[in-house]
Amino acid sequence: MTRLRRLLDRHATALTLAVIVILWEIAGRFQLVASGALPAPSDVLIRMWEDQADYWPHVAATVRTAFLGFVGGNVIAILAAILFVRWPLTERLSRGVNIAIFALPPIAIVPVLVLALPGEWPRLTLAAIAVYFPTMTAMVVGLTEVDPRSVELVRAYGGGEGAVMRWVRLRASLPALLGGLRVAAPNAVLGAILAEFGSGSRWGLGTYLLGSLGRADPARLWGIGLAATAIAGLAYALAALAASRVTDASRAVTIAAGATPASEPIGRSGGHRVAIAIVALVLPFAIWWGLLALSGLSPIIAKTPLGVFDYLFLPPTAANAQARLLSALAETLPIMVVGMAAGLGFAFLLAVAGAVRPGIVRALMPIALVTQTMPLVALTPLLVLIFGRGVAVTVAITVSVTFFPAYVTLAQGLSMVPKAAFDLVRAYGASGWRALRMVALPASLPWLFAAARLAVPRALLGVMIAEWLATGRGLGNLLNQSRGYLDYGMIWTVALVSVLVSVILYQLAVGLERLATARR
Repeated sequence: MTRLRRLLDRHATALTLAVIVILWEIAGRFQLVASGALPAPSDVLIRMWEDQADYWPHVAATVRTAFLGFVGGNVIAILAAILFVRWPLTERLSRGVNIAIFALPPIAIVPVLVLALPGEWPRLTLAAIAVYFPTMTAMVVGLTEVDPRSVELVRAYGGGEGAVMRWVRLRASLPALLGGLRVAAPNAVLGAILAEFGSGSRWGLGTYLLGSLGRADPARLWGIGLAATAIAGLAYALAALAASRVTDASRAVTIAAGATPASEPIGRSGGHRVAIAIVALVLPFAIWWGLLALSGLSPIIAKTPLGVFDYLFLPPTAANAQARLLSALAETLPIMVVGMAAGLGFAFLLAVAGAVRPGIVRALMPIALVTQTMPLVALTPLLVLIFGRGVAVTVAITVSVTFFPAYVTLAQGLSMVPKAAFDLVRAYGASGWRALRMVALPASLPWLFAAARLAVPRALLGVMIAEWLATGRGLGNLLNQSRGYLDYGMIWTVALVSVLVSVILYQLAVGLERLATARR
């Protein structure tokens, strides 16, 4: 029995994939799910073969956009990380911008980018934004966590901070950077597809998906979703292969996904720290204002921060705008909170179970990877086929997009608990579950909050995409309606409110983490 269990644990990944494919084929072949909404994998592959002539130009457009955005976003991220580590004050001043970039739901800013940028620049910009934060954060961690003896050696030979950066920090950062690229690569694909979906471009998988929604052809929708997943998964695999050739960068993936870069406190006086905090708060709005001033767009189309304030509070129509916005928020936020809490809770329970039975982790990792790499805009229509267009599909999407990233983070955190701590508890006769409760669960608390920070923007993004594509409610639907009505003031307002909601919830998770850590 023990030998059989070891064999099953060793091949858990392959067995899980085989079972999923077999069950999927049976369910699709006999129409056991939503009257054929889940076609058999064989039917999906046949449909993809029949549509192959349509796929190539769309796939080529998506890959091109994702690649250019990936390169541009990573160059900016690496340069920003070097700047933040070389001059820590710049990181403190830019923290508001960094958190806003991490927290913003991409679907909310697609209409804004389309209004503000010409040609293909909206698609390239969104793909670049999607990769900036994970790469920048991983690079900061890699530049910061270096052997102090190497730093002292360079300084002993007369080298300054520039020499330390060149000879020590940049070389030591490579593993962390490659780990961050593993997260950034599928993000670039997601950003490209979301931009294609919302910008009205002629080519791209996002455009192909949007044009196929109303054709009552589940096999085609699943085919597009699988094609998008394959591209994102290939991007992840290439980045992972590069990382494995250098060193194990798995630790950097978790940091890149769930943390913000932290620098040493700048300044000792309270007034100095308050001034830095104010600048960090104002800087995102100043950049917003400056970019619009440089673009030369009409203020009717491009709203500055004061323009959004004017739209929402000063004209006679302000009361109506406020009512619509508050009504949309009242529909979006409860579903987001419920779905996010369910996803985090499920991830926590499964990660704990996996710490006792490692085979569970290996069995679920393929599903985690597929869900991570499948773009939300491709996942949503597939879940609509199964759950319909009510609240259930929105909750299902929110749970799906928050569960697996949180699960991976928590499982990795639990795996880093020192083995000696478990051995000590077991030496006193504790069972596996008791050792888990006494050692692993307290140690997992920081990772739970890291998972919560990671889940906030993804949850809001999932809800808004479901509202846009399926339910016709909430912030996503308000954004979609505003595009149709050319209500530019509401477009900018929804984008701003979406970012603010994510930032506030993110900072709430940070505050709870600090409170819990202080009590330990």
